[in-house]
Amino acid sequence: MRIFTAVLATETNTFSPICVDRRAFEASLYAPPGTHPETPTLCSAPITVGRQVAAEKGWELIEGTAAWADPAGLVNRRTYEDLRDEILGQLRATLPVDAVVLGLHGAMVADGYEDTEGDFLTQVRQIVGPDILVCAELDPHSHLTKKRLSAANFFVYFKEFPHTDFVDRAEDLWRIAVDTLEGRAKPIMSVFDCRMIDVFPTSREPMRSFVDKIIEIERNDADILSISVIHGFMAGDVPEMGTKLLVVTDNKPDKGSALARDLGLELFSKRGTFIMPQIDEKQAVAEALAAWSGAARSAPVVIADVWDNPGGGTAGDATVILEELLAQGARDTAIGTIWDPMAVQICMAAGEGAEIPLRFGAKSAPGTGNPVDGIVKVVRLVANAEMRFGESFAPFGDAAHIELNGIDIILNSTRAQSFDPSLFSVMGIDPTRKKILVIKSTNHFYASFSKIASEILYCSAGTPYPNNPARTPYRRAPKDIWPMIADPHAAK
Repeated sequence: MRIFTAVLATETNTFSPICVDRRAFEASLYAPPGTHPETPTLCSAPITVGRQVAAEKGWELIEGTAAWADPAGLVNRRTYEDLRDEILGQLRATLPVDAVVLGLHGAMVADGYEDTEGDFLTQVRQIVGPDILVCAELDPHSHLTKKRLSAANFFVYFKEFPHTDFVDRAEDLWRIAVDTLEGRAKPIMSVFDCRMIDVFPTSREPMRSFVDKIIEIERNDADILSISVIHGFMAGDVPEMGTKLLVVTDNKPDKGSALARDLGLELFSKRGTFIMPQIDEKQAVAEALAAWSGAARSAPVVIADVWDNPGGGTAGDATVILEELLAQGARDTAIGTIWDPMAVQICMAAGEGAEIPLRFGAKSAPGTGNPVDGIVKVVRLVANAEMRFGESFAPFGDAAHIELNGIDIILNSTRAQSFDPSLFSVMGIDPTRKKILVIKSTNHFYASFSKIASEILYCSAGTPYPNNPARTPYRRAPKDIWPMIADPHAAK
């Protein structure tokens, strides 16, 4: 067997002012053939798992380019077309192949291309023809379109949020692909449109039990090859935005459709109950300080700035919580991170140990607070800093650890959400010795930070992200789904 594999992925917040060009991919992951590392990134596990499968089977795996950019706004048109055509050219040069196994995200939007994955998959299908297996692993925070369904044989999506299972799902992808290529399976996709958009963390109920249920169905029913919840991405203003339920059966389309409908309606019945309760910045800081007042605590309180999350395409430069910490006189606190490449350059020029006047943060958009001014101490400088994320590493660029009025702040030059406490330790901060940690992430932080936190407070601070679909000024997204209307299924 000859199998081609490649990756082209990013998540597009169409409301974000941060545009994505080729430099953004090169800052996160741009790996031409033969240069992809041994460890996978979030969307490139099909390559690393594919190496293991090919070695075991004695098959030939032909690796194309792997490109991933951290979430932001629209992708530059030429950047998308150049990366797409680079991979398509590699595929053409590889023919004939028995299969194409891809790593995608599913929420990329480029200038001129509302459905980039649909465009990419359609061109892959045109190259290989109708009889060659085409499949992909994707992120559930994405859009499942009719164009994609018509171009591929099957999809597998991460089940967990936080996405701790991207390697496990790549293994599922390859298991189904191998069974298909060896004649033991004929995957058929069935989809139910839940007609809703919501946030589905699997670190809490009721989504935890729902995911456990679909895993159990997969385990016990030989007809069911895979079940995925496509959460949807509420910051993507595209025509097919919304939550979908995908069932992949072994040539049992009627059974798959019935199961997808049953599970999709069950999910819909719990709408509005999934997301974590949130408080504003004043309450979050007050509660974090009160938690340490007179208490014998030995672990930090974590405040999650859930909507200034670079993983959702925001800049990650909001200062709303920092301003409140300063106003309430917080000490023994660390913030990771505030994105400000210009401030990082100034700190790099000043050098470690320098005390300098610095203005930083809140440059990207309204609703992110105000730039902070102060005399700061440059504590530590790290070039090309990285933190852990599961089995991989996430870069956050040249970074500066500064101290302002008893608060340790990490400034970074490459946007990245706060995945892991190593974010702090690589910058010379022991996160376990702080009273308060402020991190920027909606839920990906949970798997690692929950291990060191005495308490986690979910904070909705400012308006850097369109987090209320009922009020978001969509132009292209459907208006006839929940919460835009109360019960779209009854209305049909």
